[in-house]
Amino acid sequence: MAEEKQDKAQEIVTELADDRRKGDDIYDNLRKKVSSFRKEKFRGKYGELIDYLLLLPDFVALMVRLARDPRVDKTQKLMLGGIILYVISPIDIIPDFIPVIGLVDDLLLVVYGLNSILNEVDPEIVREHWSGDDDLLLTLKNSISIAEKFLSKNVITRISQLFNKLTGK
Repeated sequence: MAEEKQDKAQEIVTELADDRRKGDDIYDNLRKKVSSFRKEKFRGKYGELIDYLLLLPDFVALMVRLARDPRVDKTQKLMLGGIILYVISPIDIIPDFIPVIGLVDDLLLVVYGLNSILNEVDPEIVREHWSGDDDLLLTLKNSISIAEKFLSKNVITRISQLFNKLTGK
């Protein structure tokens, strides 16, 4: 009887792992389509910013994957959860309904969080969950740089303070 339950539990775990991989594949395919659309339609002054804003779903997907990974410490998972809640929350430092700029605070907070994770979690675990084509560390560094070009020092300070509250620093 116990062996049957163990076999059934193993089947469920295997099915969940397969479903998770399928979900990730769907997301990765959608990401490629959106990136292709951006290259065809958006050019000009905000093109570089839009490129990094289009990485926001990749970053959030990475955070969700890390939050599900048993190798990531609970403290980091709590921080990731707080940042994910901020991103999906309608209450932001810069309201999301402001075209383009409304997402920059989300981007900066997410990048701060992922930077912190890279300092505390084995980088291979993080890379394992990254869907992007580029080097994650360089992408995060460039994201911070571009976001800071579009935000005032006051907004950057407020985002830094929020991040410090989320991390307990």
